[in-house]
Amino acid sequence: MLSRVADAIYWMNRYVERAENYARFMEVNFNLSLELPPDVSEQWKPLVVTTGDWQLYKSMHIDVEKNKVIHFLGFDPNNPNSIHNSLVNARENARAVRPEITREVWEQINFLYYFVKDGLSKKQWTKKDPRGFFLDIKKGCQLLYGILDSTISRTEGWHFGKIGQLVERSDKTSRVLDVKYHMLLPSVDAVGSPVDLVQWASLLKSVSAYDMYRKKWGKLVPIHIAEFLIFDMGFPRSILNCLSHAEQSIHAITGKEESYTNKAEKHMGRLKSNLEFADIEDIFNHGLHEYLDNFQKELNGVSETIFESFFSLDNFQDQTQTNTQ
Repeated sequence: MLSRVADAIYWMNRYVERAENYARFMEVNFNLSLELPPDVSEQWKPLVVTTGDWQLYKSMHIDVEKNKVIHFLGFDPNNPNSIHNSLVNARENARAVRPEITREVWEQINFLYYFVKDGLSKKQWTKKDPRGFFLDIKKGCQLLYGILDSTISRTEGWHFGKIGQLVERSDKTSRVLDVKYHMLLPSVDAVGSPVDLVQWASLLKSVSAYDMYRKKWGKLVPIHIAEFLIFDMGFPRSILNCLSHAEQSIHAITGKEESYTNKAEKHMGRLKSNLEFADIEDIFNHGLHEYLDNFQKELNGVSETIFESFFSLDNFQDQTQTNTQ
């Protein structure tokens, strides 16, 4: 498969996953704002921090307001990671590899693109209750996942797309957990309070983990929630589950099951192994925020090595020279 084709499929899936995550975050945060006691102010800043776009937001806005945050994360053309721009980029990447995807996949991406474009023209962020709009985006992305899984052959292209989706998903799961633990509560005294429990429940709902967590653990306990979202191999959005399946797709592309042939395999395998041998109590004792912050840096390194190993022009030239020798 050509590097540019693999790159486009990889990013098509990353952008769709990003749009779906942003939509779910805003839907859940809006619900949270309705559930908070009257004397507790709405918290929209953590939502921006969760996405990693806080510095950009600060450069564009003086204060944090609900409508400004919704516009920034959902529709702002100047935010490269907004839902609108993510689906624009997903559509452009899909257009570039139109012969590699099915008609059903293309139609669903097109539908999502025009749906959000219509929301931009109708200024959905000014609506009193925009939850239905973001719920429809989330459902539309989830429908696309089903179409991808049921209509695309398990070739290299499918595996590159899966890697993109899972790398993006593991990043967002880590960010959601980090923001809740590190900055949502105003003081240590609030730990264990009704507000604290509402926020932990909201966190689980933001990654569709609430029902499965309660089924396994029952009571909302921070250390168990962190363990579930980081290590649980049975839950599809846990960090370890995402990395394990991403590693399987890399091995499927390279044809190596046990060893590694490039930096991407090596870096992914090392990061997954570090997770497998980590202990949740040690993580809490040394600091969950520090652990997750380091994980995000390592995951960024994985993304860079995926580009170097599969998509960069230098890698393509090296492969060409090797094949002609």
